[in-house]
Amino acid sequence: MGDENQSERIEWRNGATPVSSLFGDPYFSLAGGLAETRHVFVAGNGLPGRFADGFGIAELGFGTGLNLLATAAAWAGAGVAGTLRYTGFEAHPMPAADMARALAAFPELAGFAAPLLAAWRAGRRRFDLGPVAVEIVIGDARRSLPTWRGAADAWYLDGFAPARNPELWREELMAEVARHTRPDGTFATYTAAGFVRRGLQAAGFQVERVPGHGHKRHMSRGRLGRAE
Repeated sequence: MGDENQSERIEWRNGATPVSSLFGDPYFSLAGGLAETRHVFVAGNGLPGRFADGFGIAELGFGTGLNLLATAAAWAGAGVAGTLRYTGFEAHPMPAADMARALAAFPELAGFAAPLLAAWRAGRRRFDLGPVAVEIVIGDARRSLPTWRGAADAWYLDGFAPARNPELWREELMAEVARHTRPDGTFATYTAAGFVRRGLQAAGFQVERVPGHGHKRHMSRGRLGRAE
């Protein structure tokens, strides 16, 4: 994953789509980024139906923060009382100006984006988006996740493509994901790569391949310890 203190460098494809210069992979599809997030990560983890006070989400690959904002909107729409906990692990934080430019593509999330951007510009990595308590852990997840004292009810596995960033999908890290998952906790990811699914199965997840979003034929989701 390289130098964990290295900030991301963003290139803009067609002036609109943010692409990682470190990994050569786009952060999202401008044509369907929000819809893909909702399909893969929110619905893929059975949300918002599972939301409850104290529910915890953890994400490998925080990126632009789009997944966080979509989740905050889903929580607000569900009308659940209490607090949602959201932890993101990110080795290469995106510069605030690029994050603002990327999130401007989703005006329906502007009310949630504003406090995120204010915190990000100020260098704060612990902050609240209303009832959503957020912590972003900066550094190589292979080192930071094993020492994390928390556990998640749902995981968003959203690193760059396994072919470009294989370290974030290794079996050892998937085992740490499982170790930091509550009983009956779930994961969802856009990838259906065989070695990723096998790693998650070896970690104790029941894994299924299901239809992906848009042009992506398949994605993966699963539950810890028992079949869906």
